[in-house]
Amino acid sequence: MGINKNSIIYVAGHSGMVGSAIVRRLKKDGYGNLLLRSHKQLDLMEQSSVLKFFKNEKPEIVFIAAARVGGIQANDTYRGQFLYENLMIQNNTIHSAHEVGVQKLLFLGSACIYPRDSIQPIKEEYLLSYYLEPTNEPYAIAKIAGIKLCESYYRQYGDNFISAMPNNLYGPNDNFDLETSHVFPALIRKIHEAKVNRIESVELWGTGKPKREFLHVDDLADSCLFLMNNLSADQLYRQNISHINIGSGEEITIKELALMVKDIVGYKGEIQFNSDYPDGMPRKLLDVSRITSMSWKSLIDLDTGIKAVYEWYQNNLQFD
Repeated sequence: MGINKNSIIYVAGHSGMVGSAIVRRLKKDGYGNLLLRSHKQLDLMEQSSVLKFFKNEKPEIVFIAAARVGGIQANDTYRGQFLYENLMIQNNTIHSAHEVGVQKLLFLGSACIYPRDSIQPIKEEYLLSYYLEPTNEPYAIAKIAGIKLCESYYRQYGDNFISAMPNNLYGPNDNFDLETSHVFPALIRKIHEAKVNRIESVELWGTGKPKREFLHVDDLADSCLFLMNNLSADQLYRQNISHINIGSGEEITIKELALMVKDIVGYKGEIQFNSDYPDGMPRKLLDVSRITSMSWKSLIDLDTGIKAVYEWYQNNLQFD
């Protein structure tokens, strides 16, 4: 079941936060036969190009970390773009993997696939049990389609394709663009810039009351390799679920997170919340009992992770 050290491994989206973490982990563990292509080298939305790439390069193992992603504002603003581009990226990659007989594939989604008012913590079985959060519905629908495509290719063709759903991710190589970023990098940048420019207060969207679970991207990469070595499609789908949750098992309010970032950045001003803007899902804690029962758990605590990301931000991506 495990990945051979000499396997040809394609990591789709290797330059992004998640893909780069997977590449780092693979290299660390001695997997050297990596297929990496930039967007300029291979546009995953072009079906014929993707199929040609798979036929020519013949990858044996595939990690799909490529996606069009963003926070509440980006998800709600670019609804058509997020739905179309994610459907194209994942459909072309998954289908091409099927066409050339890839040995194993892992598709990565997002915890936003679950109903807005889901019972907490969220079990894998709760998928499609009620209405989605309106602000990220198009993105969620695309990810659900990817999960179901992997499951359906297993059920129809026997393809060893599995899906994993991580909760809110953070780490090096994150997107710190305030127009399209998720909550964590947006907090880092806003609070850092307020400190540098001596601004007395920072305004954040919503009430600060929603609770979120955060997972460091290096922990995610560790879990991805763990699943590829320890979970087959047959084992997954025999449980009558279509994917497996990945998370830290701990949650924090957005207000508490903002205050943690404020303290680590050393900002002395005020944090203000504007309730005229949406909160998104009120709570999003994943039930990670399945993966923990397989003897995997996250290791990087939030305080340590925030400090490391802020240091990385200061060294790599300051905008002031």
